[in-house]
Amino acid sequence: MHGGLGGAMALTFGYARNPLRVGGGAQRLSVVSDEAFGDVGAALTYDRFRLYLDLTMPLLVQGQSGTIGGYSFTAPSLNLAQNPDTISDPRLGFDVRIFGGPDRGFRLGAGAQLFAPNGDRADYDTDQTFRAMLRVLFAGDARHFAYAGHLGVHVCPLDEAPTPWSPHGHELLFGFAAGAKLSFGRDAGWRAVLGPEVYGATALRSLFGASYTAVEGLLSARFEGTADTGLQMRVKLGSGIGSDQTFGAPAFRAVLGVEIFAHRP
Repeated sequence: MHGGLGGAMALTFGYARNPLRVGGGAQRLSVVSDEAFGDVGAALTYDRFRLYLDLTMPLLVQGQSGTIGGYSFTAPSLNLAQNPDTISDPRLGFDVRIFGGPDRGFRLGAGAQLFAPNGDRADYDTDQTFRAMLRVLFAGDARHFAYAGHLGVHVCPLDEAPTPWSPHGHELLFGFAAGAKLSFGRDAGWRAVLGPEVYGATALRSLFGASYTAVEGLLSARFEGTADTGLQMRVKLGSGIGSDQTFGAPAFRAVLGVEIFAHRP
């Protein structure tokens, strides 16, 4: 989000182990035990503005059926061979940088995203309602250090708990990442950024009652070109765990992404 007209295209793959477990103590059931997604994103940027489209494609969603606490659960069985689901809740977003230059020590922005319902609710990849996210974004760069974060609200009109003990309704979103910047390659034409990410969500009703907060941590790395103009590539890797087996926080997550981007000065 700097310079003149620019754009980016990205392909990302992710896997999560046990992202949905119910019950407590010895009575635990992994309703969703394995979840793998592919994601295609495209963005158009100009000066301090960014418009983007994100298409998430479920590759595998499976788990265990059973009964816990008198409630019966049916596991999803989504896969590319027998039961495919092409796109799950496509997302249209818009971001703007409000304050701070592209490479300054502090930048402040805002963003909004709209999710359109698509998919099968029985496969746990949609709630079949329109949803939105509103976020405040901040980031900064120093010579050998970079950081970024967000704070926002996930507007979820579906205010019910189809899964017992689950959070429901609107959510508070939060996240922070920091990393060391290392230059390498001929004439320092490439850069690596290595560091941790911590992010999660909490049901807004948790602020006034029972706690439903999912937190994850990733150790991530990205490798990217540093030229001011022309076509550049970025590769992103990450793996980590959920701090607790709460809804949406898996036991383990891995992410791999490749992005092509360019901009004019």
